[in-house]
Amino acid sequence: MSTETADSKTWDVLATVEKWHKAADRKAGLPPDEVVEKKDNLLLNEGITVLLNLLIGETATAFNNANAYIGVGTSTTAAAAGQTGLQATGSDEDYQGMESSYPQVSGQTVTFRSIWASGEGNFAWNEWTIANGSSDSATNLNRKVAALGTKASGSEWTL
Repeated sequence: MSTETADSKTWDVLATVEKWHKAADRKAGLPPDEVVEKKDNLLLNEGITVLLNLLIGETATAFNNANAYIGVGTSTTAAAAGQTGLQATGSDEDYQGMESSYPQVSGQTVTFRSIWASGEGNFAWNEWTIANGSSDSATNLNRKVAALGTKASGSEWTL
């Protein structure tokens, strides 16, 4: 049985990037120097299939602390449901694993969180994804194209 309403496809997402210009400031517990928020993103077909397989108990790699990564890249190619990951390649993309205790679920909200240290992801962040592995060959849940800023060496960012 399949039912669909106008609200059944809603995927309400808020991506928050916290930026510390000096990595030591984050480690010291200081507030970020800048916070950028972007709404919405697109579920990718391959990610939807994994969610549905997990829902019915089929074998699939879960988006849990051991497997979940957030990837960022430089591509500004528009997001499309048939894509299978970031559109940037090589040194223009970077995947980081989950921070300890993430992802977290509270009510009907799931929160993923990764940290990019000083030497990681130093380029323009124009796209992001959540994947169940550390590369585009993993299954990507979603993809969003949005200018989040340009990370420089010496800074530390979370997404």
